[in-house]
Amino acid sequence: MEQHLSTVTYPMTAGVSALKGPPLPLPAELRYAVTDPYAVRLSLGPSTGPSVTWVFARELLADGFRRPTGSGDVLVLPGSEQNSRSIRIVLSNSAGTALVDLPAAGAVSFLRETFILVPCGAESDHLDLDGAITALTGKSSRP
Repeated sequence: MEQHLSTVTYPMTAGVSALKGPPLPLPAELRYAVTDPYAVRLSLGPSTGPSVTWVFARELLADGFRRPTGSGDVLVLPGSEQNSRSIRIVLSNSAGTALVDLPAAGAVSFLRETFILVPCGAESDHLDLDGAITALTGKSSRP
């Protein structure tokens, strides 16, 4: 795991499969940045080639260890009795659905580091609302 003053990254190997098929190992990385304090990014694919990145709520990943959570494009499910060493993320879009199994220990370590960087409930302290308004409107919100 790598942590800088404003980011946490955790490379790992995920098991990725379609709804019907065996999982294939694929390089994966979880990433968290203070500049987007409510979100985590899951990138799948080699670091040197094309990859796919999904962005979803950090809280969704954390809650998924305790109970199935999420709706729509991203669902997070705790490990099963047969495979308690992983957490499953179900990713869906118009092209189909993929099942991503991440090592639970790695995902827990990643989350722990993100909550050290930005504690739960302190996310809004790290939002740059003035910067967002300027980016959207081209005008500063400050007089």
